[in-house]
Amino acid sequence: QLDMSEYMEKFNVSRLVGSPPGYVGYEEGGQLTEKVRRNPYSVVLFDEVEKAHPDVMNMLLQILEEGKLTDSFGRQVDFRNTIILLTSNVGAERLQKGSAMGFTPPDDEEDYARMKENLTEEAKKVFRPEFLNRFDDILVFRSLGRDELTQILELELEKVRKRLAERDIHFELDSSARDLLLEKGFDPTYGARPMRRAVERYLEDPMAEEIIRGDLREGETISISTKDEKLEFTQKESSAKGEDSKVSK
Repeated sequence: QLDMSEYMEKFNVSRLVGSPPGYVGYEEGGQLTEKVRRNPYSVVLFDEVEKAHPDVMNMLLQILEEGKLTDSFGRQVDFRNTIILLTSNVGAERLQKGSAMGFTPPDDEEDYARMKENLTEEAKKVFRPEFLNRFDDILVFRSLGRDELTQILELELEKVRKRLAERDIHFELDSSARDLLLEKGFDPTYGARPMRRAVERYLEDPMAEEIIRGDLREGETISISTKDEKLEFTQKESSAKGEDSKVSK
């Protein structure tokens, strides 16, 4: 993966194929060409390609047209067995103004087709025709819905579970707790990124405070529900110790 925001300036473009002779990093090879030369069967992702300097586009055009690129050592690197993927946020502002961005999915296939057409038109304004003509296909992703957001939440929760498992601490969320996190992590403007912050604020931080205070110890399990629009933590006790006890709100 190559973040194109690191290649916005002309003097950074040479890092892809290697620094010229006499410059720092010459012996290290290019960040793109050296990796592909060593692993020709690779998938290379150019993230946010619209941010890249025009010289990067010229290199990509040569790769897509000729299937090869010459590095700073004069070696021709073969890209014919490499899959090239490019991501772009071109047209995002146009969608946002049209209230079609975020978690509001198109009503039907006709709306999606219209959205795809608009984004394709925006791409034609940013990228040269000979560049777009080299693509095998252009994919436009649909807006995130509740099902996709639920899957993202589960991924974030799994990260927390793994970290707590190292301390032999476990937790269980009921449906109301999940619904609350989905609500707090929803933002039609910023996409799925607020979900990470919602999990940190409403789940990780309170549990970390319980661990610091000593109310949550190794070998214990927390049951998480909701009360008054907040997560409520209840410590699950074994039958020998009696009923469950409330930890915090």
